[in-house]
Amino acid sequence: MSNDAIIDTHQHLWDLSRFTLPWLDSAPRALRQSYGAREYLEATQGLNIRAIYMEVDVAPEQHDDEVQHIVELCRSSDHPTTAAVVGGRPSSPDFPQYVARLKQFPEVKGVRQVLHVESTPAGYCREPEFVRGVQLLGESGLSFDLCMRPGELQDGVRLSEQCPQTRFVIDHCGNADVKWFRSGAGEEARRRIAAWRRNMDALAARPNVICKISGIVATAPPGWKSDDLAPAVNHCLDVFGPDRVVFGSDWPVCLIGAELQEWVTALAEIVGSRPAAHQTRLWRENAATWYGIA
Repeated sequence: MSNDAIIDTHQHLWDLSRFTLPWLDSAPRALRQSYGAREYLEATQGLNIRAIYMEVDVAPEQHDDEVQHIVELCRSSDHPTTAAVVGGRPSSPDFPQYVARLKQFPEVKGVRQVLHVESTPAGYCREPEFVRGVQLLGESGLSFDLCMRPGELQDGVRLSEQCPQTRFVIDHCGNADVKWFRSGAGEEARRRIAAWRRNMDALAARPNVICKISGIVATAPPGWKSDDLAPAVNHCLDVFGPDRVVFGSDWPVCLIGAELQEWVTALAEIVGSRPAAHQTRLWRENAATWYGIA
């Protein structure tokens, strides 16, 4: 694609000498190392890019340290990270105090708790304490990212209904698996696709939800092409519309399936026939508006 500006709404950075990421113990070997601003600059060389940091599921006792670290990073001038979505536990008894601390940092735009880990049961995000915490985010001008198992997206719909003043971002195209869409994938894959589409349609019907076009390349099989990613991407673009989609690299997790620039190139191919104004909104304008970035 051209050298037009991009806002990457899903940049991960982690320093294993400073933070503990329990989930890395079972992650692919390529991820079990530190990934910092220098590596991100190398991965994005030649792209005119700014980034929004996405929390990396550090140990809960390190949440305040994560916030302090990333705010310092946002305030320095030698890298493209300009804002952040940080980790948090909405159902925690001390979550109101944590949110109060976040409000002093304009760089912090939202909170995420990953909901697809084994320790988080189905329905967890509908428990009253969790709902109250997410409602508090809306009252405080902060968003919440929904990163959940595709079979549980209906829980995200219900949560967005219970928290109408909170802005939500559904991460990774609802965690659709690219392999479902391959020719000959079978009846079970077709069933999963149909359920995913219904739930993404229901999320798109909620005015307080937008969709992050990110993550799915990590599930792509070896030798994938942009046509393999297109069905999931295009469905999200069509149902959410041009004003409620944003781009995210999911770097370095995307490395499971592709280099960052391979993902950017594939997405540019997928959206290439759409109106130029719609492409511009996807790559940067919607993110600038949603996150309040000049």
